[in-house]
Amino acid sequence: MKVFTDVENSWKYIVISMFVAMFLSFFMIVLMRWIAGPIVILLVIVTLVSLAAGSAYSFNEYFTLTESDDYVEGEFLITSDLTYYLTQSETWLGLAITAAVIFLILLLIIIFLISRIRLAICLIGEASKAVANMTTALLFPIIPFVLQLGMVAFFAVIAVYLASTGSSTYTSYYSENGTNITTNGSDCSTPTLWDTDVDVTNYYCLFSKYGGEDYLTYLHIYNLFMFFWLTNFFIAVGQCTLAGAFASWYWAFSKPADIPWLPVLGSFWRVIRYHIGTLALGSFIIAVVQLIRIFLEYIDQKLKKAENQVAKFIMKCLKCCFWCLEKFLRFINKNAYIMVAVHGKNFCFSAKDAFCLLARNCIRVVVLNNITAFLLFIAKIAIVASVAVLAFMFFSGRVAAAMLYVPTLNYFWVPVVLIFFGSYIIAAVFFDVYDMAIDTLFLCFCEDCERNDGTSEKPYFMSQSLMKVCGKKNKFYQNEDDKSSPI
Repeated sequence: MKVFTDVENSWKYIVISMFVAMFLSFFMIVLMRWIAGPIVILLVIVTLVSLAAGSAYSFNEYFTLTESDDYVEGEFLITSDLTYYLTQSETWLGLAITAAVIFLILLLIIIFLISRIRLAICLIGEASKAVANMTTALLFPIIPFVLQLGMVAFFAVIAVYLASTGSSTYTSYYSENGTNITTNGSDCSTPTLWDTDVDVTNYYCLFSKYGGEDYLTYLHIYNLFMFFWLTNFFIAVGQCTLAGAFASWYWAFSKPADIPWLPVLGSFWRVIRYHIGTLALGSFIIAVVQLIRIFLEYIDQKLKKAENQVAKFIMKCLKCCFWCLEKFLRFINKNAYIMVAVHGKNFCFSAKDAFCLLARNCIRVVVLNNITAFLLFIAKIAIVASVAVLAFMFFSGRVAAAMLYVPTLNYFWVPVVLIFFGSYIIAAVFFDVYDMAIDTLFLCFCEDCERNDGTSEKPYFMSQSLMKVCGKKNKFYQNEDDKSSPI
């Protein structure tokens, strides 16, 4: 009860904190176009300097140990005492060589991939511009999220109804002539109906469960499968809608003048009008794989008491394979939905086109995904940590100027924990939209490079910054001041 009282007393400040998290998330997305490059450059410099310094320090420790007067070369032992390894020259030599090799590999990768790293940073900046030009895209994920919450509630209600369907089963406990006996039945039999020559004592009867009908198991499986299918379907609707909105931004020749009016709403209408079956097929495939993973998990639980190590090994391999398969299919589906939004083809053709396009640009994909994942991780951590620390300082009374506004609480950590998780959810929703913008613009960019050549008949739709990074340009212009508009 004290926890609920604390929530009731602090709910206004929790709501304010959620709005602060929303503002910081939007501000970070807008700011990303300027800070993405410096952050990546700083990370590269810090990593290379750290590896070089670590290698030099390890070599120095190695030579210091080997050149000392009391150094005696002996057998290298394996022990749980970590301080032992710090006194061995082999340890420092191994660390020095490892750091040096990693340093050289990273340096070569950066040298050879510098153009692709610049392209990834530029695409991140373009995604920031796209999101800033259509802020309604940040609010749209609320719709699929609410639908998913409704699906969870509906699934839970159906599961409870199914669990309470069927015949009642009771378990009776009693002692018969000094022997403890347990029986199951459809009702609770009274001892008076039994043979009077039998000494029955300590009798009691309890409700056990509902059941008895075999079809209930299949209904539970059906309910679970539909939960997976519809949940993935709502996710697909959100992804395809956002992809259509950001694709309309990219393929607008003059930005933002040529961007359609209400691009998110227009994209949502196209998804509902033309692509429902496509999204249903993609989400159906994911749901089948998820159901198979549930069956494998069930079988694995049954095999835990078994002694057959081969069966356990095979089960672990199957679980790993289907986990990887689900991740791969989610990746393919996401890019297939982007191609659906761009071209309007069916799921199979879109998945094939997306896979082939990504395969032809595989190095760009790897570089972009890793840089994006790092930047989004840093941004989420910065937002969540900032809001949580401010909440902690406020509710713990460490801000003297705000002492008059601090509510009376039994446990000040209750609102802090709620704010922490709430701000993380908000940041995740905002940056999922940003990630979708990056992926959409990347596929559109690859398509633009392959379909167009910069002539007046096939002009590039990419921005001037992307053209500069790629060394491309439109060959015909209306005037020298407008380098993006063809004649």
